[in-house]
Amino acid sequence: MRHLLLICALSSLAFSQATTTKLPQNIAAEAFIPNLPAQIIGPDDMVLLSVYDSPEFTRTVRVGSDGDIRIPMLKQRVRAEGLLPAQLEVAVAKALTDEKLLIDPFVTVTVIEYHSRPISVVGAVKKPITFQAIGPMTLLEALARAEGLTDLAEGQILVSHPSAGNHNALVQRIPVKSLIDNADPEYNIKLKGGEEIRVPEAPRITVAGNVRKPGSFPVKDASELTVMKAIALGEGLSQFYGNTAYIYRVDDSKGTKNEIEIPLKKILDRKSPDIPLQARDILYIPDSTGKRSWDKILSIGGATASGVAIFH
Repeated sequence: MRHLLLICALSSLAFSQATTTKLPQNIAAEAFIPNLPAQIIGPDDMVLLSVYDSPEFTRTVRVGSDGDIRIPMLKQRVRAEGLLPAQLEVAVAKALTDEKLLIDPFVTVTVIEYHSRPISVVGAVKKPITFQAIGPMTLLEALARAEGLTDLAEGQILVSHPSAGNHNALVQRIPVKSLIDNADPEYNIKLKGGEEIRVPEAPRITVAGNVRKPGSFPVKDASELTVMKAIALGEGLSQFYGNTAYIYRVDDSKGTKNEIEIPLKKILDRKSPDIPLQARDILYIPDSTGKRSWDKILSIGGATASGVAIFH
């Protein structure tokens, strides 16, 4: 009985060793790499070529920047860019047959890494990120990768789509309210890779002078901004404010700097209508003497994106 058990154990060991040695040594570690979703192959992607019973052709290959792959013993390169994995299998098999290296080869292509499908999310997001589009991807999923929008985000998202044959990318404007607040599926566009998602920061308005909290404040809807609302952003007026205030505004089209005098006391007494402001305006409220402190204007405005040093 002991002899019989010993013979069975030795036979099992021999069978195990025999089956192990039949695996191609150069792909033994790679044979268990999961296949990524089938997508169009591009430059810098990495694929695993498996040619049945031909370990000399079985290897990992990275697609070159020109879109081709090189296979040992093949004189010609094989075009990979723009092909699905199944189409690349046909192209490699044809190349091996045309150069009479193999007869009717059986080729499989497994995508190991995608590097040709980057999606970038930048701007007013909590975590700017660049990642590869593996499988189906939507705009909301991409924004979730960036951990969502910050409080400084403007009311729209700019999505630049790559365009073939020229350098002018198509830019699509997505309203944040429609995408997130209204959950409109029309604006949750599908991404294919190569897109740049840019979330602009909201423009700012500066409130300086005799307010309780001078500073620069983001403006998400400039159409509703007025002098009184700007004062509220500055937490109200401090003591000894003057009767007159000033708006400093840059006209980009003309390259001019304008000073606009406003009747603050009359607005407060409801004897004059509230005055609308524009994004990037500087609202300055002097003290009761009417004296303007340029140091205060410059120190507050220096922190804004547009800068106020232009009003020397």
